[in-house]
Amino acid sequence: MNVYSDTNIGLSREENQDRVRTAVLGDNSAFAVVCDGMGGENAGSEASERAVGIIYDRITKVLRPDSDGNSIRNLMISSITTANAVVYDLALSSTDKKGMGTTCVVALRIGNKLYIASVGDSRAYIINHEIIQVTKDHSIVMQMYENGEITKEDIKNHPHKNYITKAIGVSASLIPDFFEIDIPEASAVILCSDGFSNYCDESVLFSLVKKTEPDLIAEKLIKYALDNGGNDNITVAVII
Repeated sequence: MNVYSDTNIGLSREENQDRVRTAVLGDNSAFAVVCDGMGGENAGSEASERAVGIIYDRITKVLRPDSDGNSIRNLMISSITTANAVVYDLALSSTDKKGMGTTCVVALRIGNKLYIASVGDSRAYIINHEIIQVTKDHSIVMQMYENGEITKEDIKNHPHKNYITKAIGVSASLIPDFFEIDIPEASAVILCSDGFSNYCDESVLFSLVKKTEPDLIAEKLIKYALDNGGNDNITVAVII
């Protein structure tokens, strides 16, 4: 099993506030985390840098080969809540850091088992004979869609589409979403920031992954997002 990643500042940002870390943990397991920072100056970068480092260190150092599903769930959730506590305290420490935070999506694949934890609107997809979005965006427009106030087609161009309802560092407590899924061996797991998902439809994502060599998928997806607007930081990780 392999894991690949790439990140790009995009076409209109002065700074890349996305962060990504990956690791192959054994012959049959791999890990990836993507964070998309929020906040003025370099506060967003600091939030995503701290969060991605804490989550990476805890999972890669604490995970045991014999960990069961419940242990993995507790480890992934505690990694995110620990990052939340650190970033939240940082946000309170200075007026320059007020409002700092970061989205987060974490994937751990062990054989045919996939474990996902998420906060915000960075996403996880599974691609095999079909494409499945695992995560749900924690956003104003998703709430509006679920309440029947707007259609799915309205989401893409809604003026509030970037308003996040849950993120690391924004509140003192945080409960991430968690998913445990059985997946076919040939599946690809894609993690991405909204700088990618906002510029690439699911049908295109499915097609590009299917026809691209694994080690080139992240690079190819980012190029597609850049060619189609790319006005945000863009980050992709692939476990395959």
